[in-house]
Amino acid sequence: MSAIGKGLKRRGRLVMQAVSPPRRTLDAIPAPRPSADPYTAPPAPRLVDSPVFVLSSVRSGSTLLRVLLNSHSRIRAPHEMHLRTVHVHLSRDFTADAMRALHLDKDELEHVLWDRVLHLELARSGKDVIVDKTPPNTLIWPRLRRCWPNARYILLLRHPGAVVTSLTDRRADPDPEAVRAEVLDYSEKLEEARRNLDPHVITYEELTAEPERVTRGICDYLGLPWEPGMLDYGSKDHGTFRPQLGDWSSTIKSGRIQTARTAAPDVELPPRLRELAQAWGYNA
Repeated sequence: MSAIGKGLKRRGRLVMQAVSPPRRTLDAIPAPRPSADPYTAPPAPRLVDSPVFVLSSVRSGSTLLRVLLNSHSRIRAPHEMHLRTVHVHLSRDFTADAMRALHLDKDELEHVLWDRVLHLELARSGKDVIVDKTPPNTLIWPRLRRCWPNARYILLLRHPGAVVTSLTDRRADPDPEAVRAEVLDYSEKLEEARRNLDPHVITYEELTAEPERVTRGICDYLGLPWEPGMLDYGSKDHGTFRPQLGDWSSTIKSGRIQTARTAAPDVELPPRLRELAQAWGYNA
């Protein structure tokens, strides 16, 4: 009788579970919200109010400019930081709601994180001006402006034909069409930035030919005194030169400013790249 009673009770529990709605646990995922969320968080206060960004194409001499600036006693210009690839992940639907209650959204959370990275690097260096030279930043310049409304920009140009030549020489099995398309993408964004940001514009050719004049102009733009030691970058510690963090060629490792290489005589540029080269003052 005892066994029969337990069996009936167990069957009763199973029947009740079968006809009852599923129980919601604390970790249950709520019903999905509409995909389009119009909420945009207001900018949070920044720890670094006016960072400096070098906007350039790849293979345009940005690593040389970085080490020259990093040789200044008040400028910290670390290796490429690739902030645009640093993201936050909101793992639950209700996480976005929780952040919205704090006047944050995913973009602004990433902006806060990016700002903290810059501030941490600046504090560690003991300097007071930070420069981020990561060429792909050029592709997201509108977001940089949104993140740091008071940011300053150094636009580093190089003849597009020379960039095509440099990229082609660097790659083991280059695809000429893909190389030209990549250079065009960067060049279009550089032209957008040139027209919209009021940046300080320099060229790689001028930087290597007249480094003192060009670096003096940059210091004036940043409101800093020029220092002769900037030109002797080889005597300073700039970290390791290696792939994904900037140029790692024997040229940059030499510690000396060397004349810019020109485009290969047989390099072919599409019409739009020739047009941009002329707009930048180059002989296309």
